[in-house]
Amino acid sequence: MSSSSGRPAVRRVVSLVPSLTEAVATTAPGLLVGATDWCEHPAGLDVVRVGGTKNPDVARIIALAPDLVLANEEENRAPDLGALRAAGLDVLVTEIRTLEQAFTELERVLVRGCGLARPAWLEEARDAWHDLRPAGPPVPAVVPVWRRPWMVLGRDTFAGDVLARLGVANVHAGHAERYPRMPLDELNACGARLVVLPDEPYRFGADDGPECFPGLPSALVSGRHLTWYGPSLAAAPRVLGAALRAAGR
Repeated sequence: MSSSSGRPAVRRVVSLVPSLTEAVATTAPGLLVGATDWCEHPAGLDVVRVGGTKNPDVARIIALAPDLVLANEEENRAPDLGALRAAGLDVLVTEIRTLEQAFTELERVLVRGCGLARPAWLEEARDAWHDLRPAGPPVPAVVPVWRRPWMVLGRDTFAGDVLARLGVANVHAGHAERYPRMPLDELNACGARLVVLPDEPYRFGADDGPECFPGLPSALVSGRHLTWYGPSLAAAPRVLGAALRAAGR
C-alpha cells in the first residue's frame, strides 16, 4: 500500500533518538517497533530495544525490517547509519540546532517521513514559544553538560538557542567547538553571572555541581525540557522559566 504522496506507507519505525521516539509514540502509538535503551518516554513504551544511540545493534534493527529509521546527525554515528542504508533501509537523519529547526524537522519526520497528520501537540509547542520575550537583559551563563572532564555548551546548539529565548546568554556561544572541554577554573573566570545545570546527559543536582561554582547562583533545570525536541517543547518555557526564576535569574 502507498500513501497519498505515492511513497510506500510507513508501518514500522525504529527510532535511534529519544526525542523523536517520544514524538512518534505520542502521535501514533503502535507505529514504533524499535527504539534505543535511552528512549524512556513515553512511560511504558513497549518496543524492541536496539542498544544505545552511539552503539546500536545494527543487526537487530535490520531484523525488525522497519520502513523507516529515524536518526540525528549529532546523536548517532555515521558508520552505523551507513550500515543500515547498505542493508537497504530508509534512514531519515535530522539536524536540530535551533528551536525553529526543531519545529521544521519534527514536521518533516512526522508528516513527510511517517505520513502522519500534524499533531496537535506540535502546534501547542509552537504557540508556547511564539512571541516569548525575556523579562530583562540577557544574563551571561555557563552551561555545563558533563563533569570529569567538564564540558559545556559551546556554539550552535539547540539548548543554547532555547536558553537565549529565555533570557540566558551562553558565555561560550562563540567557542569554536560545540561542546568544549574546559578546566573548572576557566569556567569560574569566564564572567558568567549564572550557572545552568541540567539533569542530563550528566545528572547534576543540588549536591552535585553547584558547589563547584562558589558565588554563582545555580539553576537546576530539567534536561529533557532543555535538550529534547518533541512533546516536551510545549511545557518547556514554563518549566525552564520556573527553574531560572528560582535561581534568582
